[in-house]
Amino acid sequence: MEQNIYIDKERLNEAKALVESLGESLDLSEMRNKVKELNDKQMDVGFWDNAENAQKVIREQNHYQSKIDKYDKLIKSINEAEDLIDLMEMEDDYSFYGDLKLDLENIEKLSNDFKLETLLNGEYDSNNCIISIHAGAGGTEAQDWASMLNRMYVRYAEKRGFRVETLDMLKEEEAGIKSVTLLITGDNAYGYLKGEKGVHRLVRISPFDANKRRHTSFASLDVYPQLDDDNEVEIKAEDLKIDTYRSSGAGGQHVNTTDSAVRITHIPTGIVVQCQNERSQIQNRDKAMNMLKAKLIALAEEEKKEKIEDLQGNYSQIAWGSQIRSYVFQPYTLVKDHRTNTEIGDVNKVMDGYLDEFINSYLQLNASK
Repeated sequence: MEQNIYIDKERLNEAKALVESLGESLDLSEMRNKVKELNDKQMDVGFWDNAENAQKVIREQNHYQSKIDKYDKLIKSINEAEDLIDLMEMEDDYSFYGDLKLDLENIEKLSNDFKLETLLNGEYDSNNCIISIHAGAGGTEAQDWASMLNRMYVRYAEKRGFRVETLDMLKEEEAGIKSVTLLITGDNAYGYLKGEKGVHRLVRISPFDANKRRHTSFASLDVYPQLDDDNEVEIKAEDLKIDTYRSSGAGGQHVNTTDSAVRITHIPTGIVVQCQNERSQIQNRDKAMNMLKAKLIALAEEEKKEKIEDLQGNYSQIAWGSQIRSYVFQPYTLVKDHRTNTEIGDVNKVMDGYLDEFINSYLQLNASK
């Protein structure tokens, strides 16, 4: 037992050293000052008169407070585990050793999660996230695959406590969807999901094939951050083509009988965005413009890195050889990320929103570059 306790002490010390180093890198003392400043700002006369600005301040405060709370909780758990070890050694009573093992495993997991969160330090990582899913070539089979991916990301977001809103959806009459755009709201939503951009490949026996043959289908994901209104992006009116059309989604009689949906084409880049979720054409236009600004900023960022290809969301080859991840249902079950070589054998678990292993591996891979 003493040998086990010694090993557990070493593990606990390693976790403590990791958490404390992460706290230093985040400059938590400055974060605490920032939270106090933001809290004081909410006490100002007239603060709540500008609801949009008030929400921005609150989001910023919650972002910092979340990191502080996670750090404080981890340090508290580590200190309690150290006290438990000292007590067992002093009393020579190891009846609580099982509890210690569980506490230690939880501390290590939370410490690694906290480490991953500190990697989300990009300019837009803390922002909400917009995901657009597009079915590739293949008709009904590919459109069904796009629908399955839509469900997968909704499940993932719900598991993380994020809120999901469908901004636009183009359904297929027979089955599936041609495209869908989701707004995922939550702290670091874009930071976690930015690595999901790319082509996703499905291999299965198609339920739409009477001969029960195995089919390969593709769908692409475009991922970009939702921007605050104060993000300045110069867009010339003459560069825009704006179309309105009748919404096809849910929303009642009002939505279906007025041209409230908006499609905006940015002529110089060919970027197309559309929104039909809101009842008002003005609201849909505002959201579509926000999406366009985000894509233009993403395009500019990629141009700096000399990686312009595919940023417009129009993947030139949504097909074999260009995929970032494969989902195999038959003849065996396996999901493999081709960038990190991360594999999970339970494909149904992944389709139910278990993406943490893939996302974490991607973040770690890019942090080491």
